[in-house]
Amino acid sequence: MKHLAAYLLLNLAGNAAPSADDIKSVLSSVGIDADEDRLQKLLSELEGKDIQQLITEGAEKLATVPSGGAAGAAAAPAAGAAAGGDAPAAEEKEEEKEESDEDMGFGLFD
Repeated sequence: MKHLAAYLLLNLAGNAAPSADDIKSVLSSVGIDADEDRLQKLLSELEGKDIQQLITEGAEKLATVPSGGAAGAAAAPAAGAAAGGDAPAAEEKEEEKEESDEDMGFGLFD
């Protein structure tokens, strides 16, 4: 990931085809040693490809991945109602307990 981040930074700075030495230079500037095997694999995978096109294709693929965010939010209130509606009472007891332990025996002006 760090190699890809350095590659993207160089690309964003105007270097359309960063070399291994360019990437090593960026990584070493922040105290990171480059892994030669991973760096060579990254460069071979990206060789001759347009990075903007790859990002666009990746974003399209990511858009099709279900995240399930809305279903989880809808399930939380249903779970409270399914418990018989005792959830608010339990929260009140919890709050009372927290309030009694709030000062823990120490006063601000003691």
